Amino acid sequence: MTHKTMEDFAKSCGVSRPTLSKYFDDPTSVKPSTRALIEHALRSSDYQPNIYARNLNRKRTRNIGILVPALTDPFYAEMVNRLELRLRNEGYWPIVFSSHGLPELEAEAVSTMLSLKVAGALAAPLGQTSDPRAFDKLAQNVPLVYFDTYIEGNTPFIGNNNFQSVATIVEYLCRSGDVPAYFDIPHVNHNSPERLASYIATMETSGYDPIVIKTNAAYTWEFERIGYQQMDEMLDAKALPRKTILCANDRLAFGVMAAAFAHRLKVGRKKGDDLRVAAHDDHPLSRYTCPPLTTMAQDFAAMTASSVDTLLALLGETDNATQTIAGKVSLDGTLVMRQSA
Repeated sequence: MTHKTMEDFAKSCGVSRPTLSKYFDDPTSVKPSTRALIEHALRSSDYQPNIYARNLNRKRTRNIGILVPALTDPFYAEMVNRLELRLRNEGYWPIVFSSHGLPELEAEAVSTMLSLKVAGALAAPLGQTSDPRAFDKLAQNVPLVYFDTYIEGNTPFIGNNNFQSVATIVEYLCRSGDVPAYFDIPHVNHNSPERLASYIATMETSGYDPIVIKTNAAYTWEFERIGYQQMDEMLDAKALPRKTILCANDRLAFGVMAAAFAHRLKVGRKKGDDLRVAAHDDHPLSRYTCPPLTTMAQDFAAMTASSVDTLLALLGETDNATQTIAGKVSLDGTLVMRQSA
């Protein structure tokens, strides 16, 4: 049997439309006899409720917006995958947005979330080029949690402890071979200057001179490209400052290692290898580089859990009504030793 609207289907079931709507929100909220009646009618009908349209008619939907700078970035792809699955398990519908590294698309995504009446949002903003006013407006209308990076203010944030993680890998590199030079990236968000500051402080505390390879690129998220180009130029000019290079992130390291290969240099930690390369993040592809990349792993699982738990607390959907919502959570990284350094 075909029914075009909820009213039609409710009439054929012999229940009111509000009762049917209540059933679709939560089947256990209606009487067992009514639930049996509706479910019997569903089995003999091709009717499917338009959940999207019903959500838009509510003051609060079951939609959660997820915003990241780039879905092509393996780190953000992994985070989105984990956040989507967790939110679905909690009964929410995740809607994913990518700003593609462009502030105008980020502001447009925030505006779209508001027009869709999302119940809440999880966002990794661009950072330096973000429009804070757009996120202020979002936070004034729905619960908002930042992950990985943030915009200054009181919005809850869950991210990596960059000072701990960079210090850990610098100390490892110093005790296992030549001390590292640090290859920086454009400071697109707060992670970049924090990692640089930790490198400098850790080297100085350990009694070594910090050497920073400053990026010659303007604002960009194309880290592999700038890593390859600048490394290629340094090798052509025989201007590589040290034989151990700590890259600001794994994507930069991918470009650096490719340039080293093009110059017939062997990357690795064995005797006779020409160059050690290490990085930060433990992107899903890092274990498959040649050689596999030594890096600091961000805690994907804890970042996902803390981000969603914080958002659920803001939405009032936790068992513990007195749960404290932390303003800022910094998660320690873990050293992953592979063959590159």
